[in-house]
Amino acid sequence: MAKFVVSALKYRPVRFDEVVGQEHVSRTLKNALQTDHLAHAFLFCGPRGVGKTTCARILAKVLNCHNPTADFEPCNTCGSCQAFNDNASFNITELDAASNNSVEHIRALIEQVRFAPQQGKYKVFIIDEVHMLSQAAFNAFLKTLEEPPEYAIFILATTEKHKIIPTILSRCQIFDFKRIQPGDVVDHLLDICAREEITADPDALHIIGQKADGALRDALSIFDRIVSFAGREISYEDVITNLNVLDYDYYFRVFDALLTGDRGETLLLFDDVLSKGFDAELFINGVAEHARNLLVCRDPATLALLETGEKLRGRYHEQSRLAPADFLLTIINLANDCDLHYKQARNKRLHVELFLLKMASVPRAFQLAEGQIQPPSVTAPEKKTADANAVTSPTTAPPRPAKTEEPAAVAEEEEPTPTVPPAATVDPSPVAPGDSTHDATPLPPPAADPAPPGPVHPKKIRKLATADPAALLREVKQQAAETEETVERVHLPELQAAWTEFTEAHNKLTSQLSLRTAVLAVEGINVRVRVPSERNKTGVLVTEGLVEYLREQLRAPQLTMHVTVDPDLKPTATKPMKKTLTSKEKFLAMRADNPALEELRKRFDLRPDE
Repeated sequence: MAKFVVSALKYRPVRFDEVVGQEHVSRTLKNALQTDHLAHAFLFCGPRGVGKTTCARILAKVLNCHNPTADFEPCNTCGSCQAFNDNASFNITELDAASNNSVEHIRALIEQVRFAPQQGKYKVFIIDEVHMLSQAAFNAFLKTLEEPPEYAIFILATTEKHKIIPTILSRCQIFDFKRIQPGDVVDHLLDICAREEITADPDALHIIGQKADGALRDALSIFDRIVSFAGREISYEDVITNLNVLDYDYYFRVFDALLTGDRGETLLLFDDVLSKGFDAELFINGVAEHARNLLVCRDPATLALLETGEKLRGRYHEQSRLAPADFLLTIINLANDCDLHYKQARNKRLHVELFLLKMASVPRAFQLAEGQIQPPSVTAPEKKTADANAVTSPTTAPPRPAKTEEPAAVAEEEEPTPTVPPAATVDPSPVAPGDSTHDATPLPPPAADPAPPGPVHPKKIRKLATADPAALLREVKQQAAETEETVERVHLPELQAAWTEFTEAHNKLTSQLSLRTAVLAVEGINVRVRVPSERNKTGVLVTEGLVEYLREQLRAPQLTMHVTVDPDLKPTATKPMKKTLTSKEKFLAMRADNPALEELRKRFDLRPDE
């Protein structure tokens, strides 16, 4: 049985053109080789598995290649390239700084730098994970890195650039490697599948690309594992089973239930997810990501941000037409709140179920806000029936008030205009002959029933859907402010008076200084504030209660404030610059005040510096 070679080594790039997702680095290095503008020290930094060491090895190989190609790629056939491929090249030295990080290891490296190459033009030193070197090792390496021999080239690679001392960074030409996009990973895996005669579902390869998180080496390791599990035919189900990934179909079904407001189906799907061994936090994050993907599909300009296969892309586009943007934003907001408070929840399942119920209530809340359905209250037909029963039933008729005799003078003085009483005020109960309590005068109408609750405000419905008490309180305050007397234009003198009053009453000195430097202007109900510096702008913006105070004092609930920086407001310096005196000028000034200093200078033969 032949020895198995993992894909990360078997398909490791040997040319710059084969490096995946780092075209900016490859092009720069090839242009430097073409124009002979090659630096003596390079620093390759970036995440793991993106090709830093691979690019360093390719650059080292092409520097000593006897027959480089026209586009400055190694030929891989000459003696130098063959020696490098067999790890037998004396001109290329690789050092792992993670295990060789002491001063002694760097001194041994410096000793090798002293000897010129026997074959080839350059001696290349590749130091991987250079950030692991100790402080003393960095200091020992600094002088050699700054002034190396003309034949020595250093290539440093690291995943944590911030741990390298600035003196090393300033002596290197820095290349930042970026994360590899899932699309590039899928293209590379499809090429490997073609070479290995493996049939793979593109959606399955997209899952591998997303799981790799930008590292091609991780993607190749996952690919080898999937091939061992599924054989020569890789399906979407094989990948999600082996990687323990929740199927996209669950999220599509969940959103179908949320769009119809089916609470029961939503909870049953969540229970099915938990029964398969998936974590509730993973599920709620998947719901947020699915809502984000649907939101991306709604705009053709952002469709490129959807990192899925063509089959799934069609399903996303179909469901996005049924989901309004406001609905998706509300779902993302609820999922984010659920994720933030998930770790603090004691009953985590109940915590997630509560948020799922809120999500399922969002469509009904929007329907209430748009007036498509009536809020839960006593309907008009039911109320009329209740009133009719109250009138026609003798047992429920209200008792008639006793007749009270008023003075005739009052009756003659005030003659009310006769009004026709409503039908509900007529007493239809039979009256016995001789009943002294009966009067032909119509009874006064009873007190009007309280008006039924009016339509719910759309903003209030949205706040109720997200169950944010603070937002509800702000909404109530805003509605209360809108009912007061408001103005459509703010006058500058009133604004300046309110601004000055707020400034004097403020208890923070820094905010007071920023407020006092402001120059005000008014455009309708828009307040324009100019300040001399960014620091003053920040001081005005972070002042708590300023806008609310101005709205209340000026009776302008819709007042807005815009702060801009105007450098012309800075005060010009009036003090003259002090001249720095030399030692001789200081002595002459002191001698003018005390002539005895000249005698002291001559006695000791002193001469002041120029």
